Amino acid sequence: MSKRAVFLDRDGVINDHVRYVNTPEDLILFADAGQAIAKLNAADFWVFVVTNQGGIGLGYMKEDALRDIHEKMSAELAKDGAHIDAIRYCPHRPKAGCPCRKPEPKMILDLAQEHGIDLASSFMVGDRDTDVEAGRRAGTKTVFIGDDPAVSADYQANDLMGAVKRILNEPNFH
Repeated sequence: MSKRAVFLDRDGVINDHVRYVNTPEDLILFADAGQAIAKLNAADFWVFVVTNQGGIGLGYMKEDALRDIHEKMSAELAKDGAHIDAIRYCPHRPKAGCPCRKPEPKMILDLAQEHGIDLASSFMVGDRDTDVEAGRRAGTKTVFIGDDPAVSADYQANDLMGAVKRILNEPNFH
């Protein structure tokens, strides 16, 4: 059996992003994020976070602060029995032209290669068109969180729990 994964954007998928998350105190997880990720863990999906963090390149935050934010996120998710297998981020500012900034698929492709992931049976979940495009370019199925009719994903959901339910009900899941 090949390894399957769900690649998650962070802001707007796992946590609220009413304001920029530049400190651990700014991180507010959505109420059911931990439960949703725990369902993926229980279904033997690898779970990865792939997130653009241009605030580093723009000087709004340091990489140490991002590490602290991700440690807090992991600790909060663990309260629901959930875990993230790996986190990748692009620290470059928008329009820097780097290959790791979504919509480029480098973060997804690198994780897939490192962990032996079958991208055709994996999913990218995000709340922006750049997330969907990165997943499409990497060869995953895509789930868009939101209701923007301009974003063309394989599936749409209102939140992460809805996305997880959709993924777990995928006809080729078993």
